[in-house]
Amino acid sequence: MSPAYALYRLPFADHYVHIEGVTRTLSNYVQLNDAVGFVVAPFELTSSQPIVMIRPDVVEECEFDAANGTDGANEAYRTDKPNESYAIDFANFHAQLSQGTFRKIVLARCADESLPPTVTLETLFFRACRLYPRMFVALVSTPQTGVWLTATPEILLDGKACQMRTIALAGTMRLEGEQLNGEGEHVSWSTKNIEEQRIVATYIAECLEHFADSFNEEGPRTVRAANLVHLRSDFTFTLPDSRHLGDLIGSLHPTPAVCGLPKRDAFRFIIRNENHPRRYYSGFMGWLDPQGDTHLYVSLRCMNIDGACCHLYAGGGLLRDSVMEQEWLETEAKLETMRRLLSS
Repeated sequence: MSPAYALYRLPFADHYVHIEGVTRTLSNYVQLNDAVGFVVAPFELTSSQPIVMIRPDVVEECEFDAANGTDGANEAYRTDKPNESYAIDFANFHAQLSQGTFRKIVLARCADESLPPTVTLETLFFRACRLYPRMFVALVSTPQTGVWLTATPEILLDGKACQMRTIALAGTMRLEGEQLNGEGEHVSWSTKNIEEQRIVATYIAECLEHFADSFNEEGPRTVRAANLVHLRSDFTFTLPDSRHLGDLIGSLHPTPAVCGLPKRDAFRFIIRNENHPRRYYSGFMGWLDPQGDTHLYVSLRCMNIDGACCHLYAGGGLLRDSVMEQEWLETEAKLETMRRLLSS
């Protein structure tokens, strides 16, 4: 049992929550059925990458200080040309799509940046809250996971007791120029993006058929996340018994939005072939209470802070007609979400 903490802010909230407590590790998702606390889960569950629960020994709702996070946070840079390791991974992954092995597969990468010596972890959290009001923002530190910061738009599971919702979020476009003044309502989506989002939505609907009494799907619609927009479908549903919330989580995670289809085969291929282990990137984190409020989000647009080094993660969904240079630029755009926070 070890001390740990988490700070998190829900989308559009005017306050954040501070949690402190000892941790325990879980070896499977079924153990989440009766767990209460802040949960951090990896993409691949292993003995060295367990699910970690922070017991809520201290829970405080905190108001934002007007001065918090107002320094730094400049515009980030991007690299237009893919590096060698990404080019190798892309060729390997895309070959499987060309052969018909997968309908979709997600390729992720990691980029290292330096943490300025004058920037604290709390400063990063407050900057993210200020810059990304539409997103779930969390800073979590545990002995098992290390320190992670995320500003993510993707709900895994959200609701109260048996009344729940989830989303299918896929497809990505970058907003530029006058588009930054709106919510992306005038963007035109490509066939590739539309197909990618429909794959994710279909998978979620099939999962919910096994757990929910009924569900309703609305969308897709365009939603903004930082300087990007995505296609999103919303699912609302009723569970017959909230005591099986962990089983549902295990069925949903990882969704095709971060993995691929067929899910099990794509998952195994990613684990064996991706250049950099994902660890807790594209896992999930947030508050869990099967009998009360639950707010779980997929850990996207995130970084692992290891001393003065920040490991930033981003990925993109590949289909048969994907083009490497375009996919690289998509990951660069996603990495900007964290890079913007790292100004001294």
